Parts: sequence; C-alpha cells; structure tokens
Amino acid sequence: MAAVDVIVDNLVTLWRIPAVRQNFHWIFLLVSGVGSMLKELELVPQTYFSSSRNALNVYFVKVSWGWTLLLLTPFLLLSNSSFSRSASFLGRRLLSLAVATTIWYVCTETFFYIEDATGSCFETTTDGVDVINKEFTSKASCRRAGFQWHGYDISGHSFILAYSALFIMEETAPMAFLKTASLSAMSRMVLNLLYVALNLIVIVWVWMFACTSVYFHDPSHKLLGTICGVLGWYLTYRVWYLKPLSPGLPPQRHPKGLKQHT
Repeated sequence: MAAVDVIVDNLVTLWRIPAVRQNFHWIFLLVSGVGSMLKELELVPQTYFSSSRNALNVYFVKVSWGWTLLLLTPFLLLSNSSFSRSASFLGRRLLSLAVATTIWYVCTETFFYIEDATGSCFETTTDGVDVINKEFTSKASCRRAGFQWHGYDISGHSFILAYSALFIMEETAPMAFLKTASLSAMSRMVLNLLYVALNLIVIVWVWMFACTSVYFHDPSHKLLGTICGVLGWYLTYRVWYLKPLSPGLPPQRHPKGLKQHT
C-alpha cells in the first residue's frame, strides 16, 4: 500500500495549497462560461462524451449524489472519529450531510418545477412540423406519450457536479491533519482508499461538468445551474457554518489540538 500512501500525500499537498482551495469554485464558473461559448460557436467536435448515453453519464452522473454520499459518509465517520468520538461532535458532522442532501433535493425539485411551469408539450406532425399538444401538462406525461417537452431547463448536471465537487473538497479537508493520527493499519488503509476514491470522483465530476458545458443545454441554463451549486456551497461553508448554531466546519487542526471535542 506504499503507492497509495504516496498518492494520498500528493493529493493532501495539492489541496493544502491555499490558491487551489480558495479558487476551486471559480473553475466551474469559468468552464461554464467558456464551454457555453464554444458550444454556441460550434467549435468542439462531437465525441463519445457528446452523447448522453456515455458510460460516465449513465452510471455516475445520473446518480452522482448517491456516489458522493456512498464514498463520503464512511470517510466522514472514520476521519472525524479520529478527532473525537463524542456523539454530539460526530452528529454535527453527519448533519452536514443532511444539510447538503436537503440543498440537493430542494434545488433539483425546484428545477423540475420551473421546467414544468414554463414548458409545453410538442408533437411532430406527419409534415414534420412541431405543434403544441395541450393534452399533456407535465414533462413526465408528455415524454411518456412519446412527445417532446420544451421548458426552461436549468441544468441539474451543472448544479450537482459543481456542488458535489465543492462539498467533497470541504469534507475531505481533515485528511491533511491525520497523517500522525493514532489509527489501526486497517482503518488507515480504508481511510486512504476512500480519500483516493473521493478525489477520483471529483476528477470525474469536473470532467463531466466540462462535457456538459460544451455539449448540452443553453448558456443561461448552465450558468444558472452552476451559480446555484456554488451558492449552495458558499452559503453553508463560507457563511452559515462559521456561526455557532450550525453543523460547523470540518476539523481544521491536528486531533491533539481539539480538546473541546474530547
């Protein structure tokens, strides 16, 4: 497992660079803007990733929040228990998962509602002309009937991929202080593997965010989705979590320095 240890050390070093953590969110806004421009100018050739049926989209992005929670929940419990086994402390860290899941749910449901409220169902006639079919008043019923729904489709992909990556960045920060923590060999190995897996999933989220930006949606749909993702992260980790009545930030110091949680 020496190779994994080296990878973990390099990743920790990367994320401890202030410029990386402080400017990571700008990457999504920049990629969304530039990618949208490239799409409108039709400068990016069609590739495997220009199809929504690509494997990363079908098996990862479509269930991206599930992957994020699947990997992050055990990492959060294992890493934070190295700082304190206090039920209240671990409960607050788990509460951050509940808050993030609530943000994901509220935003995605709002996006669905907006698309339904602003859209219409279109069917194609034998002459190849698209006409409105008023029989169907929701996207779900329209598509079940084999027709097309056109509404204001805020990009859920842009939202969830940006938000998930920023969420993982914040909640994996304690890894920088666990190198000398008292952990069993098995716990250390599991923690390292989870950390590497979470960084790999961040790479996938960033890549698929870029693919969404250059291949799908209208510019305003992507920009608004991205802004919602960045705001969801900013209002929690840069505003609310600094307040006393909140889940609080992940541990920012070495376990020995956290006496208030012991």
